[in-house]
Amino acid sequence: MKSKVLVYSYASCSTCRKALKWLRENNIEYDIEDIVKHPPDKKILRYAMDQVDERKKLFNTNGLSYRQIGAAVVKSMNDEEALEALSLDGKLIKRPFLVKDEQEILLGFNIKVWTDNLLI
Repeated sequence: MKSKVLVYSYASCSTCRKALKWLRENNIEYDIEDIVKHPPDKKILRYAMDQVDERKKLFNTNGLSYRQIGAAVVKSMNDEEALEALSLDGKLIKRPFLVKDEQEILLGFNIKVWTDNLLI
């Protein structure tokens, strides 16, 4: 049985819209949260950090917020500083940001990864 997922999304993000369409087409129930108005809290972001091999993957490196801070500053942050920055500015976070079973995180929209993790 497929579990309901939580998707942090941004209405202006075309990748987020594609991901939500994919979820609907695959009959996956989801709740949606505006990632800008209500970014994931530090606990959820820590789960994500623990699941990536490189902290940079949590960041929306193409976004204006990231460019304003600068790659060098982000790279110099320790984990707590990075979590704080991400929790305060949802536009910094790679999206869509999907939470499955309250702690499994999928970053970005990759059909193969989403299929392997959500349909099997």
